[in-house]
Amino acid sequence: MPTLARHAAALLRDRVLHATRLHGGDLAEVVAVTLASGREVIAKSGPAPMTEAAMLRAIAATGTPVPEVLAADETVLVMARLPAGGGLGGTTWADLGRLLAGLHASTGPHYGWTCDYAFGGVPIRNAASADWPRFWSQNRLSAGAAPLPDTLRARIVRLTQLLPAILPATPPASLLHGDLWSGNVLCAGSRVSGLIDPACYWGHGEVDLAMLCLFAEPSADFWDAYGRPPDGWPQRRAVYQIWPALVHLSLFGEGYRGLVERCLAEAGA
Repeated sequence: MPTLARHAAALLRDRVLHATRLHGGDLAEVVAVTLASGREVIAKSGPAPMTEAAMLRAIAATGTPVPEVLAADETVLVMARLPAGGGLGGTTWADLGRLLAGLHASTGPHYGWTCDYAFGGVPIRNAASADWPRFWSQNRLSAGAAPLPDTLRARIVRLTQLLPAILPATPPASLLHGDLWSGNVLCAGSRVSGLIDPACYWGHGEVDLAMLCLFAEPSADFWDAYGRPPDGWPQRRAVYQIWPALVHLSLFGEGYRGLVERCLAEAGA
């Protein structure tokens, strides 16, 4: 029986009847646990369970569905298990568009977050800023470029100099999910049952849209429900996609270098 399951049960003052490791957790251990009380919960390890719990609660406060946080400490996050039986398609795209519009309508006091975070060994800098291009340059592109070969790093440096002409200076500081790819959207029937694995901060809502478009193609129903981005979206999308491409290159290796180079070219670098 996974130690994580026993720890989760202890936090809830319950006992483990059954525990199963779930696939798909590249950066954390995730276990489905059936408790003696009959509850079914999800136990998840790092990188920072208490920070992730706070992010889930922030998203939930907007009315956007996420797993209910049942307990958290420095080792484990315990959440209610949501129904999940399908992927994005058909009416679930429209439902996601509606939910994401509601999430982004919630705004914060500045760009950034109350603390830094991480994707595994890749730090996510969230120092507050009132200038969006500066935030994206310093906390995302420049930070992600540090370990790169000289040729790629030089292209990113050139792009950061162009950001004031590409990105809006002060878009609404929307609450972002921060890692919104299709695998982090749970669906059941015709609805989205919840968003999982957030990496929240306040920023331009198009960041979540760009991440969603990196490995999927939202349907017309999604855009009808969310609203279509204004002119210049393809270039901004590429600028925002460079960050997750850099994260994938750092975590998973040279197979993602082509993705970084493609995004840089589309961004004009």
